[in-house]
Amino acid sequence: MSWFESLILGLVQGLTEFLPVSSSAHLRLTAAFSGWEDPGAAFTAITQIGTEAAVLIYFRKDIGRIISAWLRSLTSKEMRRDHDAQMGWLVIVGSIPIGVLGLAFKDQIEGPFRDLRITATMLIVVGIIIGVADRLAARDESGGRHRAAKQRKGLEDLNARDGLIYGMCQAMALIPGVSRSGATISGGLFMGYNREAAARYSFLLAIPAVLASGLFELKDAMESGHVSWGPTIFATVIAFASGYAVIAWFMKFISTKSFMPFVWYRIALGILIIALVTAGVLSPHAAESAG
Repeated sequence: MSWFESLILGLVQGLTEFLPVSSSAHLRLTAAFSGWEDPGAAFTAITQIGTEAAVLIYFRKDIGRIISAWLRSLTSKEMRRDHDAQMGWLVIVGSIPIGVLGLAFKDQIEGPFRDLRITATMLIVVGIIIGVADRLAARDESGGRHRAAKQRKGLEDLNARDGLIYGMCQAMALIPGVSRSGATISGGLFMGYNREAAARYSFLLAIPAVLASGLFELKDAMESGHVSWGPTIFATVIAFASGYAVIAWFMKFISTKSFMPFVWYRIALGILIIALVTAGVLSPHAAESAG
């Protein structure tokens, strides 16, 4: 991997990780359209450490408060009723599905699931799901012509059942084209949570899973020696910087704006990929690495 490739891929990772468009799909497509080798699951997981570092810094006050309360709840029954302490447990519960499924389907995730036809299909299908969830939320928030706006749930209403459902939605993002934020945020909207609450929990929920995945791939990469460390570290730094900027923008965007621009973008991109693959312009395995 060249330094230029790492710069572009790092930017793509940072710019798309937190938007409901699928960062893994965009990394794969960037390589395919540019004629580069597939950066691979290891590169994706390691650069995600950079974007998660951006989450840690942006939400540092929330995270510090949650960790502190959770640790105190281990020895204090009184603290177990504290919202922040409960949030710590809910993040743990919500992280279980992706951990189990990620280990169970590791070979498929790094192999067959990277087929561009699957990526395109997921872009379209999940895009439609996000669109339906967005319209449902918009209808509740504005109210109908003859009824008042419906009060949607906040993070204080989150419980173990909902946390586990969030976790199952997040696990779907193991398939390129799904989008971690798109799946979890739309899942939250379907469960009746407001946009900000759905997005905030989505970001917090991603921390354990992404860091664990990145460290796991980091260990494998160090043992195999198949990673270009200089460009990969450079891409991770770029992903951190661009990812932080996107978080700050996205948290403001979701409070007042619709997700529909992302929905139409996903559908258009999915249709374009299918058309190119069908016409033989693009191989469904384009840019796949040999190893």
